[in-house]
Amino acid sequence: MVRSLLGIFLAVLLLCGAAVFETRYVDAQFSAFGGEIESLAQKVEGERAEPSDAEAVRRSWETRKSSLHVWIPHNDISRVDDILAEAAGLIAEENFPLAAAKLEVLRSICRTVPGTYRPLLENIF
Repeated sequence: MVRSLLGIFLAVLLLCGAAVFETRYVDAQFSAFGGEIESLAQKVEGERAEPSDAEAVRRSWETRKSSLHVWIPHNDISRVDDILAEAAGLIAEENFPLAAAKLEVLRSICRTVPGTYRPLLENIF
């Protein structure tokens, strides 16, 4: 009986630790990526963005998404991929107003997606 209770307690403790790690990791990744999007958005708003700037952000996202696949669903990752590709294309075409709109969507995603994976009551039930 004591072993069973100890095993259950350790399993719950392990799950809680994994949830805390996942939350911090996803928050850190999207926070850093959000900073890069913010920097690119400022350049776009000032109409100083170059295609190389957008490509640097895309390369950074490619690096991040390889490890994020473990923690979040592929749908969220592919949504960021699609919007980022559209924004990069618009920057290359020097269509800065539409690129700014796409980057605003990415800003919103960087703020909201991590919250959907926090171990909160509304996310569990």
